[in-house]
Amino acid sequence: MLTELGKRAKKAEAVLMTASTAQKNKALFLIATALNENAGDILAANALDIETARANKMKSSLIDRLSLDEKRISSIASGVKEVALLEDPVGKTLSGTTRPNGLVIEKVSVPLGVIAVIFEARPNVTADAAALCLKSGNSVILRGGKEAFHSNKAIADIMRAAVKNAGLPEDCIQLVEDTSRESATALMKMNDYVDVLIPRGGAGLIKACVQNSTVPVIETGTGNCHVYVDEFADLEMARDILFNAKVSRPSVCNACESVLVHRAVAEKFLPMAKTALEKANVIIHADSETARIIADTVPATEEDYAREYLGYEISAKVVGGIDEAIEHIAKYGTGHSECIVTESYSNAQKFVARVDCAAVYVNASTRFTDGNEFGFGAEIGISTQKLHARGPLGLPELVSFKYIVRGNGQVRG
Repeated sequence: MLTELGKRAKKAEAVLMTASTAQKNKALFLIATALNENAGDILAANALDIETARANKMKSSLIDRLSLDEKRISSIASGVKEVALLEDPVGKTLSGTTRPNGLVIEKVSVPLGVIAVIFEARPNVTADAAALCLKSGNSVILRGGKEAFHSNKAIADIMRAAVKNAGLPEDCIQLVEDTSRESATALMKMNDYVDVLIPRGGAGLIKACVQNSTVPVIETGTGNCHVYVDEFADLEMARDILFNAKVSRPSVCNACESVLVHRAVAEKFLPMAKTALEKANVIIHADSETARIIADTVPATEEDYAREYLGYEISAKVVGGIDEAIEHIAKYGTGHSECIVTESYSNAQKFVARVDCAAVYVNASTRFTDGNEFGFGAEIGISTQKLHARGPLGLPELVSFKYIVRGNGQVRG
């Protein structure tokens, strides 16, 4: 089954890699229209997934990830349109030179080929990933989680039909309907057909792909993000940033999972933070010093500091200074997004220089780590590695390059 998907993806790629920008944009606009026109079918499919999720007692924050409504479907469709309006990353001359022997050498951007995306219960990823791959000239094989199967299939079927109506091969978008662990493992070994694997989900999924895949992996997703409140912080600003980073949408990878507070401001800031966070019933996993300052916390364990909660929980720790905060982040962080709140330029610069992650924030919420918020359009995920891409994984990161060398009979001596 997967081998057949791979063969069809390769065949579709041969057509898509040379498709014009106009052809790809036509397909994307047809997809956006079809998603809106068929919103009822998508919602009916999503209702089946939600019913199963509730029966299986899925966490409310994860059900929020899974849930679709007309507004979210409209937003997904708008995202597809935005991809159509972005500059085509394929066929751009990245550099060029003429050698002394007359050879003209150009470096030109080309699609990666066939991209496999393994993801969990987020049906919007089906549309986002497929749209980005289509615009960048890549075929895509999508393998979503069983929790979102009906939603994913409805969206994929709609997109495939729209692509076919645009005159491009519908097999440039394919969904793996087998949601077993075996299908994911098999996809990780499909080197003959898959050029790149992109996992998007929790720590377990990312780890499984990195450890088991023989296909090259772009690592994305896990976000144990910190907000460090410096001794020179504007404390009201820090409270608002922390609240937004933790509460605005706790189930996403750019949400804050840990707050570190300088000892010099802990007595004043921590009660402010607790008052704000308790409005959303956030559970605070606290070290002994934090627990002494504010009541109704639970003791923090070593595992808590390394944990991506994806819900209304947060770890908290009082630190002796910026160096301790940076060391804590280096030990427990996942290379996603980290924030310092400070009015000290030197401390901000130290934090920016020494914290090793995809996005470092000074006086702003980590929730901005997002392709749209960065002005890149949609994204497949946030890359937390250093090769081949880092940060929001959008169109520019979905191409490679090749050298085109033109001569007039030169031979090497």
